[in-house]
Amino acid sequence: MEFLRFLFSKVFLKNLFYAIIFFVFIVLGTLLWLHLYTHHGMARPVPDFTGKTLEEIENIAREHKLRYKIVDSVYTNAVDKGSVYEQNPKSGFKVKKWRTVFLTLNAFNQKMVKMPNLVGLTYRQAKAILETTGLKIGMLSYVPDIAINNVLEQKFRGEAIGEDELLEEGASIDLILGKGTGNVTTLVPNLILFTMETARQKILNISLNLGAFIFDETVKDQKDSLNAFVWKQNPEFNVKNPVQLGSPVYIWLTTDSAKLPQPDTF
Repeated sequence: MEFLRFLFSKVFLKNLFYAIIFFVFIVLGTLLWLHLYTHHGMARPVPDFTGKTLEEIENIAREHKLRYKIVDSVYTNAVDKGSVYEQNPKSGFKVKKWRTVFLTLNAFNQKMVKMPNLVGLTYRQAKAILETTGLKIGMLSYVPDIAINNVLEQKFRGEAIGEDELLEEGASIDLILGKGTGNVTTLVPNLILFTMETARQKILNISLNLGAFIFDETVKDQKDSLNAFVWKQNPEFNVKNPVQLGSPVYIWLTTDSAKLPQPDTF
């Protein structure tokens, strides 16, 4: 009885009321602090830093109340030297105020690599080693030799190049290959719908050369050139028309799907 009388006493009810008020105050205060601390509802889109210089980055970051950090560098022709090549988060992604955007810059100087010795290797081996080293296959020339598709000489810009000579990463190496004593031929691949880089690899993989590549009027910038696809080639794909090793293949590229060959209708 004493306990029940205490529960309904003025002292207990008064203290209970104060406790409830204090609890509500703490909860509301905590929610308000979290709201202010996390900037709830104040997310903003990340601006596009691509192609911007360090001075421009500083101004853009300050204007949008963001921080930035340069985390890596590459060498590419996609943007000017010393400007931003990639960013994370991407432009348009919404973040809170004063968040950090991580940037990759285009280096001022190209990385240098050592030329490997490819003479005596098969074309497939030489191609794999060049790509691992950071170099590319240039022009393929074939001469009569008992060894088919073996490297007889390696050249850079028309001159013989020896092992361990320094070259810029991405440089193209021309190869002189043996074609055997007979008339060795191969089939031209079907390149329609492939991008230029994929088409180039397909051409090189079967010991042919990329002759010329022609972009149409729909290709206006670097991004368009990367997305453009082959809509015409010469020679055309034809299982009955093989060509000699080292023959050139010419391709035309576009971003307009209306230029693609249409299937025959009956």
